[in-house]
Amino acid sequence: MPPPRIRRLVLDEQMLQRTFENWPIVQITGRAGVPAEIYRFTYNLRGLYVAGGGEILERDVHVLEVNLTLGYPRRAPQCRMLTPVFHPNFDDSMVCIGDFWAASEGLDDLIIRIGRMIAYQEYNTKSPLNGLAAKWAAQNPGLLPVDARSIAPPVRSVENTMAAVAGAESGPSLQAPPPLPEGAQPVPGDPWAQQVADVRTQFQSQSTSPQSPSSETPPAPADDPWAQKIVIS
Repeated sequence: MPPPRIRRLVLDEQMLQRTFENWPIVQITGRAGVPAEIYRFTYNLRGLYVAGGGEILERDVHVLEVNLTLGYPRRAPQCRMLTPVFHPNFDDSMVCIGDFWAASEGLDDLIIRIGRMIAYQEYNTKSPLNGLAAKWAAQNPGLLPVDARSIAPPVRSVENTMAAVAGAESGPSLQAPPPLPEGAQPVPGDPWAQQVADVRTQFQSQSTSPQSPSSETPPAPADDPWAQKIVIS
């Protein structure tokens, strides 16, 4: 049986494929490794960046690179934007995800959450990577979110999701096992069994999970406020 990290990578890859299949807002546009350890995701949504003249402008395409290091999933993935983003929790070298990463979180959930951050549906001005963007966001809440569409695709059925779990747990050639009985516990000493149980629970409650209390969720805009651009000095 492969080691737990390899099985987790297989599970992540299957979950990502199922979650973002035929979803135009978030697309997997690159991967490296077998199973994949480096990904590129393309977001087709509205975000902001700072032009050479200081104007805050819109852009509709954003590219994220995710590196699943040897410490993953105990350590958070290394995430960096390959396209410019003006946001309190992004800088040129990294995306700040330390406040909400946990080993039991699905990688697909993290990718959705970063999309929400790009669209200013979520941001944290308490511990920013970009202080200027944090100040701007605090002063202009009426302009946010930049893109109010749902970043997450429609919720997949639990049965289809569990098929992905079964593929990583037992190999792609085997059939999906039945869901865990109510009250059942994973076998002691098997970290992968615990991880799979966590994923089952996560997907069953995904549609009702609350947002992080550390994030500030801005109100939805009435009309497009970006007809006149703002210049920062």
